Amino acid sequence: MTFGFAPSSAASLSASDASAKRLLEPAEWAAAGIPLLRNPREVVSGLHARHRPGPATAIVAVLDADERLRASASFTRRSAPADGWMFRNALLAQLRRIIPHDLRRRTPARTAVLLYCREGDARWTEEDGAWMWGLRDACTLHGLRCGAYITLTDDGWQVLGEGRGGRRPSLGSAPEPFALSEVPPLPRTGGAASDVLRRAAAR
Repeated sequence: MTFGFAPSSAASLSASDASAKRLLEPAEWAAAGIPLLRNPREVVSGLHARHRPGPATAIVAVLDADERLRASASFTRRSAPADGWMFRNALLAQLRRIIPHDLRRRTPARTAVLLYCREGDARWTEEDGAWMWGLRDACTLHGLRCGAYITLTDDGWQVLGEGRGGRRPSLGSAPEPFALSEVPPLPRTGGAASDVLRRAAAR
């Protein structure tokens, strides 16, 4: 790609190429009014412990208004050029599989966030921009609020567009001993007490 002044035909080609990639720049993402996570480290730690992701793994999670995890799914990114359209389709397929849509609501009641694990440092890349575009579009098509985009690298985790991050968990680190998004298992006891606990949990 040529930078600086160029003939009009080359300029239109560059614009077409950028449009075909379907990505969001950090400034566009920051201006989109993405809701802030109250406790991003808790969300990241919970998803990391639940899915134990490796490189090139994407985790899409749906949170309710209190940031409780309602559903999540992880999948590995295909080895192909970063393309927001393809990422959107992959995310939408996962969302349709794990949670009903909210398209009949006037305003979204749930928020989707994306944790993407990749090698390299925490600085924004075109691949991140394509994931951002894909997440925003998938949320629109599924009736969800578009939430945070988080990267997990060897340096730790980073909420892009917010400047918040931490060293743990990181790519390749062992899951932490606690994960607040996990539902604690019911006690394994027999008899009537066990039936009462199961009925209470089902409510």
